[in-house]
Amino acid sequence: MKQLSSAAAQPIQPIQAVRRSASASVGVISKVLRILEVLQNSSVGLGLKAICDETGINKSTAHRFLRHLEREGYLLRTESGAYLIGPRLTYISACANRSATLQVVARPILGDLWRTTQETVNLGVLDHGTLLYIDVMESPHEFRLVSRIGIRRSLHVAALGKTLTAFLPASEYERVLNGIVFQRVTPKSIGNIVQLRAELDKVRRQGYAIDNEEALLGCRCVSAPILNNDKVAIGALSVAGPAMRISLAQVPALAKVVKTAASAVSTAMGFSPTGARMGEIPGSRQ
Repeated sequence: MKQLSSAAAQPIQPIQAVRRSASASVGVISKVLRILEVLQNSSVGLGLKAICDETGINKSTAHRFLRHLEREGYLLRTESGAYLIGPRLTYISACANRSATLQVVARPILGDLWRTTQETVNLGVLDHGTLLYIDVMESPHEFRLVSRIGIRRSLHVAALGKTLTAFLPASEYERVLNGIVFQRVTPKSIGNIVQLRAELDKVRRQGYAIDNEEALLGCRCVSAPILNNDKVAIGALSVAGPAMRISLAQVPALAKVVKTAASAVSTAMGFSPTGARMGEIPGSRQ
C-alpha cells in the first residue's frame, strides 16, 4: 500500500517540460549532423576550432560530441588533432542504397531537362564494370530513342558509360579500363583501349561525352557527370535522340544544358565539386 501511495505521489511531468526535452533532443541531433556534414566535405579532416567555426557550435559542446563520436567509432582523430569520418560511419554509408537516393533527388531535374529538350533523358551509374540505367524519361516524339530502366551497356559504347569512366578516381580507373571487352556494336563504336583513352581524355577536358551513333546507328547522345566533392562521378545523365534532330552542330549547345542539369543534381545531392582541375583523373598527379 505504501508503494502504491509512493508511486501515486510522484509528480507528473508537465507537458511543457516534455516538449522542451524533445526540442533539446532534436537540437542535439541537428548539431551532430552539422558536425558530420562539415567533416564529410573535408578530405584531410578538421580540428576543433575549424569545426566550431564551420558549424557555429560552441567549443565545449562540440568537444563533447566529438569525443563521444570518436569513442563509438564514427570519427577518427589524427595525431595532429584533426577529426575524420571513421570506419563505422563509412561502413553505414557504403551500405546505403545510393542509386535509389540519386534517382529520387535527380527526378525533378531530369523532368526539367526532358521538358527543355523534348528528347529522351537517361540517368545511369557504374555497376560491376557496366553502365546501369536507373531512370529513363522517354521523348514525347513518335520517333524517339527508347531506353529502359535496368538495362546495361558496355562502358565504351554509350555517352553515359564514357562519362562514368572518365571521372573515375585514379585508384579505380585502370582496373575498370582493363575490364572492358571491346566489341563493336556499330561500325562507329570504339574498338580498342588506345582509342578509348584518347576519348576519355577529351571527355575530361570538355566536361561531357558524346555517343555519335556508337551504340545505335542513327542516334546521338550527350552526357555529363554528376560529381561529388572530389570530382568523381557518382552518376551521369544524358539526352539522347535521332541524329536528324541532334546534329553535331547542335551538340555544344545541348552539352551546356546537360552539364547545367548534372551540376544541379550534384548540388541537390549536397556536393560542391572542388579538387582536381578539369582534364585530370580525380586523385591523380598528372
